[in-house]
Amino acid sequence: MNFNAPLLRPIRILLFPFSLVYGAIVWLRNRLYDKNILKSTSFNLPMICVGNLSAGGTGKSPMVEFLLRKLHTHLKVAVLSRGYKRKTRGYSLATEKATALEIGDEPMQFHLKFPDVTVAVGEERIVAIPQLLHDRPATQVIILDDAFQHRTVKAGLNILLSDHSNLYTRDWFLPTGDLRDEKKSYRRADVLVVTKCPAGLGMEESTQLKQELRPLPHQRVFFTTIRYGKPYHIVTREEIAIDGIAEVLLVSGIANPAPLKKHLQETVDSYYEILYSDHHIFSIDDLKEMVKRFQHIQATNKIILTTEKDAVRLIKFEQQLKELPVYVLPIEVQFLFNEEQAFIDLIATFIAAFKFTLPA
Repeated sequence: MNFNAPLLRPIRILLFPFSLVYGAIVWLRNRLYDKNILKSTSFNLPMICVGNLSAGGTGKSPMVEFLLRKLHTHLKVAVLSRGYKRKTRGYSLATEKATALEIGDEPMQFHLKFPDVTVAVGEERIVAIPQLLHDRPATQVIILDDAFQHRTVKAGLNILLSDHSNLYTRDWFLPTGDLRDEKKSYRRADVLVVTKCPAGLGMEESTQLKQELRPLPHQRVFFTTIRYGKPYHIVTREEIAIDGIAEVLLVSGIANPAPLKKHLQETVDSYYEILYSDHHIFSIDDLKEMVKRFQHIQATNKIILTTEKDAVRLIKFEQQLKELPVYVLPIEVQFLFNEEQAFIDLIATFIAAFKFTLPA
């Protein structure tokens, strides 16, 4: 369910008393950690946390993949995620036989795209990290996916993401807003990244955004946008040029499809959509509905388009999908203002403090 839909906004406003209770619980929990009544544990190896203050849709997965692309050829890297909406519980290490139902869609995506990277899931990271290190003792760097609010583990470097269209500074606690942590928790971060910015973001607006974020002296602020790759067939991996397609049926279950929809508006003649809730587990009935809707599109030059995160949940229907023009649209993080190297240098400096070095 998309609670940002206009028809549901009044419901969120009516839930304001619950957001006050939620906010009070979050405030109390943070104070207990701040006063060291609740303990945070550190580990003696580089741990990079990629997180946010809100519930989903800020681009954590593309940022994790960016880090993996830069690190995995030089270091033994592991990713630890919760594995949201998986059908298992506890610690699990991704294997050749892993599925999205067992480890979650985002960890499965990492596992498929970076087979040489250790991917593990576990709700209790304080328990999962020692198990991961036991299974992969050569691990040199751990990336904690979506762990900023999980203060039982203290990462050495915290990267906090915020969506350009929904900055945490303008948000409120769940369920009225999207915040799952206090706004002032941003002070625990080392790096602030404004994600999903317009590609043409100007220096004047970026300066205004920095002033709104109010970074502390030690915090670096970066701005990123989404770079879309060439769609590839979900089974055969054959690529096509999307700008040569007349009509598209978008099938997706992600937290924030707005940037993707905007991209389609700019690149294809017209598109239709079937949108599901974030992390939706596709059923055979969903597949039948997708085929039915696609067949009703009159154009001959048409495709079904989905995201990489959705693809790992759809691929279980591989036999049926072989005969359908179902294409996956990959995305990557692109740093604005030529600051990608500055970001990489920051990561390298952090890792080097643990006696690991990255090639130039």
